[in-house]
Amino acid sequence: MKSPGGPQKLSFFDFAPTSSSHFPPIDSSTHNSLSVGQFLNRKLRWMTLGGQYDWTKKAYPEGSPPGFPEDIASLIQDIFPNIQPEAAIVNFYSPGDTLSIHRDVSESSDVGLVSISLGCDAIFLAGLGNAHNGESRHVVLRLKSGDAMYMSGPSRYAWHSVPRIVADTCPPYLTGWPANTGPPGLDSTIDDRFEAWRGWMAGKRINLNIRQMRD
Repeated sequence: MKSPGGPQKLSFFDFAPTSSSHFPPIDSSTHNSLSVGQFLNRKLRWMTLGGQYDWTKKAYPEGSPPGFPEDIASLIQDIFPNIQPEAAIVNFYSPGDTLSIHRDVSESSDVGLVSISLGCDAIFLAGLGNAHNGESRHVVLRLKSGDAMYMSGPSRYAWHSVPRIVADTCPPYLTGWPANTGPPGLDSTIDDRFEAWRGWMAGKRINLNIRQMRD
């Protein structure tokens, strides 16, 4: 991405929130352009890593997926060594956002799903039904920043949703990000490039949902 008449930018946060730089629509007769502030504050809802899920066909493309980020894969495998990270959906939430109830069934693998939470707390619901006796089980969890959840066994195919993001619950050491990149509890490392975005993370929850696509 380039600023008008300027050098290439390495991050969307390199632009000021009020920057006139924008994302042009595919069809200008239907949609308006987006400023960087509009994009990062409200319009950015998800992105994919590794295998690029086709949301129209509800399937992964045939063939080998793009490479998964090595640093994230290494971290996940240190915690959950039985999964081969091949694809991830990164969700961006603000208070007031929700995630509708659904199941993740597009992968050709029964290996569990990994969920990593950062930022504000989320209320997470999951449930299973028994086709034989009609009984159902459910659980309600409050996921906090730093929580890692592994949905394996029967829960791999459980229905689940996020009905609420809890405002004002981002840990203090993250609220300054991306301007503050210091270690937890300290404010020793300041990135002046992103000072205009200080406080962005205070109103966000970022969730990495990582899966193995095939056995």
